[in-house]
Amino acid sequence: MLTTILAAGAAAAKGGESPYGLTQALKEGGLISQSVFTILVLMLFVSLYILFTKLFEQQKIINQAKRVRASFWSSSNLREGAAKLEKNSAYRQIVDDGLEAQEQYKLLTDPVEAHDWLHGSLARSEGSINSALGGGLAFLATVGATSPFIGLFGTVIGIYRALIKIGSAGQASIDAVAGPVGEALIMTALGLVVAVPAVLAFNFLQRRNKAIAENLNAFSNDVLGYLASDGRVKPATAAAAKKPAVAAAAKPATTTAGQTGGAPTRP
Repeated sequence: MLTTILAAGAAAAKGGESPYGLTQALKEGGLISQSVFTILVLMLFVSLYILFTKLFEQQKIINQAKRVRASFWSSSNLREGAAKLEKNSAYRQIVDDGLEAQEQYKLLTDPVEAHDWLHGSLARSEGSINSALGGGLAFLATVGATSPFIGLFGTVIGIYRALIKIGSAGQASIDAVAGPVGEALIMTALGLVVAVPAVLAFNFLQRRNKAIAENLNAFSNDVLGYLASDGRVKPATAAAAKKPAVAAAAKPATTTAGQTGGAPTRP
């Protein structure tokens, strides 16, 4: 058996090119199969590009959220806290838009509730960030939905051309039919190879965008409360939250009459 395999390999090497495979399938399918293959490859590379760029953008905002929780609310005012954030960060944008909306409210001539004005401005800022994060996801969804059918179209054309060629040659044996038809099925496989990563990437990025949107919404509400109360309402920082627990631990335990170590009182 080993000698048979080696002999087959030597024969293929002498031929210079395998009679079956992707290259032969593209030749059998002609211009249409080659165009389908090119479209699928472009879809795959663009999908991977979107995946990695969106992962980078999302991770950047997640890291910004950690810095906000660590130092932003310990500042004396919003402007001082905004100075601690990156200039083009998503959280910096929300703070800047909130402060700008507060200044613009003083210029309004019609009576508008300050809370409604600030809430609308912060909601617009939050929506623009979420819209930027969602860019490219529609392409991933489109690739996941259409690439299998594009591959199937290439398969149908390849099989059609192969059968035409076989019919013209007058060869109807299984070895003459199985090779060209099997090669045409490669296009369907390529369509699935492109579609599956695109669908997985879309769902993964969508879930991360949802978590980021929830954090941005919570931060926007905190900024709204701060602006609407002139700084009297703001979330407790991590350092401030630890102080009561430390104080409670340092406070000596008091004993009452009848407890261990306590002096009983006379009636």
